Amino acid sequence: MNIIAWIILGLLAGAIAKAIVPGYQGGNWLATMVLGIVGAFIGGTLHSFIQNGSLQLTAPGLSIGGVVIAVLGAIIAIFLYGTLARRNV
Repeated sequence: MNIIAWIILGLLAGAIAKAIVPGYQGGNWLATMVLGIVGAFIGGTLHSFIQNGSLQLTAPGLSIGGVVIAVLGAIIAIFLYGTLARRNV
């Protein structure tokens, strides 16, 4: 059941992040899901760092707060990917 929650959270967070960030990000539903899952880990780790003051690789659960944290992490992931892609061109 945990894997299904990760897939749902990834698709939801990735789709919302792609809708918020201006421009064309490309990718299919699988890339959107991976973006959301990576965003969940980035957002969860940053949330853990702000809350506890220590870096722990963690991710939020499937809740409203978890989706918000995952979307913020996915927006950061889109920004980082765009920055690295422009640097390599």
